Amino acid sequence: MLIILAGRQDKTAWWLADRWEGHEAVVVSATDLSTSGWNLDFPSNGRSISNIARRKVMNQEIDGVLTRMARVYSHELDHIVPTDRQYVASEMTAFLLAWLSSLKCPILNPPTPDCLCGPGWRTEEWVQFAGRLGMSVSTVRRKSSGGGENSEIQSLCEVTVIGDKCFGSAAPRLIENAHTLAKAAGTSFLAVRFTGSEADAAFVNASPWPRLDSPEVADATLCCLRGRLAC
Repeated sequence: MLIILAGRQDKTAWWLADRWEGHEAVVVSATDLSTSGWNLDFPSNGRSISNIARRKVMNQEIDGVLTRMARVYSHELDHIVPTDRQYVASEMTAFLLAWLSSLKCPILNPPTPDCLCGPGWRTEEWVQFAGRLGMSVSTVRRKSSGGGENSEIQSLCEVTVIGDKCFGSAAPRLIENAHTLAKAAGTSFLAVRFTGSEADAAFVNASPWPRLDSPEVADATLCCLRGRLAC
């Protein structure tokens, strides 16, 4: 069974589940966590049980996990009384962090303490991290009103890292930089943005939410979930 942890309105997650139907792909949302039957036996993990698609699933039966949510948001919990939603969302996020950390199967974007789907860093943190790896980086400026990033910095090229593969029309040097950045950040799943596609283009930002709506990228993601990182 493959788990796609995502919000209920995530159309890409449901598209992936349909595409991977032959691999028992299932979308799991915050609503599913409200069903009885979940049991996390941590750290031994041997008796942990998840209630997925109205079925009790042992952790050993899960073949891979793709996470498409940074945390559980209160607006996903319309079945919870309004006054309790923020608290329940925080508790569900903490539970998912522990649950994901307990799994032994491939997880493309392992959770970090502040994000369920990988490094949840701000642009400034990504730029500093890339600079330490020796990459040319763009300067980040924020306006005091609203805190938005400077609109002059525009990403013109995006490289998607899926396991050992990279997708995007960019110079080999940028492809190598994107792969190096993902590996150093501890993830096999990253969208890396540059100011252009030329070799001397500067790094702009990175995101643990790469686009997966193309068959080529979706198939590469499936390979990683099935434990074949080099396919």
